Amino acid sequence: MKALSIHPSSKEIKEIEIEMKANSVYSFFNSILIDEIETLKDHLIFTDANALSQHKDVCFLGEQLLVGDALLIGKNAMEEVDATIPATELKKLVSHDVPQFYKDALSLLSRTDINLYRAFTVLQGGEKLPLNCEWVLYTFNIADERTKEYFLTELQKALDDEKSVEEYVQKMAQLAINAGS
Repeated sequence: MKALSIHPSSKEIKEIEIEMKANSVYSFFNSILIDEIETLKDHLIFTDANALSQHKDVCFLGEQLLVGDALLIGKNAMEEVDATIPATELKKLVSHDVPQFYKDALSLLSRTDINLYRAFTVLQGGEKLPLNCEWVLYTFNIADERTKEYFLTELQKALDDEKSVEEYVQKMAQLAINAGS
């Protein structure tokens, strides 16, 4: 099966052939903790869930934050198929320009066991809205400098006080939703 791999540390994007078996993705990352992201149309993006705690390099695929290496395969309904996006097009979508806010926040978060992509819910007008830590980082990154500083300072306090970082991130998500309402 044709797949694409993204390597933020070397800034390489490679077209590769993989034989999809039950353990192929786990073997690619040499890990059993894998995140599956569906933000690229007709594709699945796999990343190593341990990459954050291992301080792996990051990049963006469009606006999607990827930590560590990524593996892309195609998706047709529920079936895994050849990746259809050409490597040349994928290269145009990948950015290695990571804002300082992300670097600072990821450095702090790397000390935790938080998963950037695991969904939690917040309320917006009485309706449950599924969000994740990656969305919170994106939202605070586009905020003004004072708000970014507040986020990082409070995150540091939560870590110093050994409070739940997941609860802190969920609280920040709720604040961001409330501010936008």
